Amino acid sequence: MTSIKVALANLVSQMQPPESQLPEAELVAGPATIEELAHLLAQANAAGLKVLVWGGGSHQGLGGRVTPDLLLVTTALDRIIAWEPEDLTVVAEGGVAAARLEDHLGGRGQTALLPTQPLQATIGGVIAAGISSYRRGRYGPTRDRILEVTLVTGDGRVVRGGARVVKNVTGYDLPRLAAGSLGSIGVIASVCLKLWPLSAAAATVVVDDPERVAALVYRPLAIISTRHNTRVYLAGTEAEVNSQIGRLGGDGQLGHDWPADPPGGMRWSLRVPPALVNYALTKLPSTWSYVAQHGVGLVEAGSDDLEGAVELREWSEAIGGALVLAAAPDEVYGLIDPWGTPPATLDLQRRLIAAFDPGRILNPGRLPGGV
Repeated sequence: MTSIKVALANLVSQMQPPESQLPEAELVAGPATIEELAHLLAQANAAGLKVLVWGGGSHQGLGGRVTPDLLLVTTALDRIIAWEPEDLTVVAEGGVAAARLEDHLGGRGQTALLPTQPLQATIGGVIAAGISSYRRGRYGPTRDRILEVTLVTGDGRVVRGGARVVKNVTGYDLPRLAAGSLGSIGVIASVCLKLWPLSAAAATVVVDDPERVAALVYRPLAIISTRHNTRVYLAGTEAEVNSQIGRLGGDGQLGHDWPADPPGGMRWSLRVPPALVNYALTKLPSTWSYVAQHGVGLVEAGSDDLEGAVELREWSEAIGGALVLAAAPDEVYGLIDPWGTPPATLDLQRRLIAAFDPGRILNPGRLPGGV
């Protein structure tokens, strides 16, 4: 073992994460500060180690498989650094569980609009995977609420982009680059998020025709279809919500009855132009379960049918969409590309990543085209 690897092994031994179900790796480390994280990555880069970044493990099914030399667990980076309720901002480290942050903010009637299922999902993991909550229909995607981000690059540099009040910086738009990057440009050490007040009233209404909702209700939180029904999710003042329930003419219940994830041995993310969601549902094999977000263009589906996935991917790519594998047993990733046809911007992505991770040690091979 080289002197660099000996030093790294000694360093890792001082950063052991809490006991939990983690994938196997030669080295496992859970840095508790940004300084520890930066030092660890600088050493890993010098040793040429492949690093798998692991938060709550909730979105590890996205992208190509990584067999790591070093498993970097972020859950010890779990501080809520600053909360300014009057300014509607919060700064938290990337290892904070999204559900924990939302519970914390809810005490003052605020929300970061983060998806909180599964409960172990971390803020950094949600952002790196490009995941948004079902409330995206009204408030937009998670990336729109990232005011500032601090990343630790593959060679151990600490870089910050954005601004906590006004995004008036030049150069790389780091907050947007970090969203959906799957850790390829750096480990998300901390973020500043824009907050929203919680609504005074909320309701869920079952309707027959999702396409009529836009004419009856202005900007509902979400319109979601499953194999069982279509639900409209409302929020606002009590008077506003009651008025919307009346216009929809359906059965309303208080609160938000969000759907469960679609069952199946494989999870897929079907992405289509928003106007084609209903048509996309006619293309799904009848045995597939699904959760379809109207107005967003996203259908999350579950199945055990790989042949049907190949046909659905061909159709989706022909209309400018995509079918992405979101979770499956490891052997499935050897049978089908998790992303489908690589984008035309692949070379640009490689050059961009090289600026942040010149040794390409962070989650190598997870992005489209095996980047």
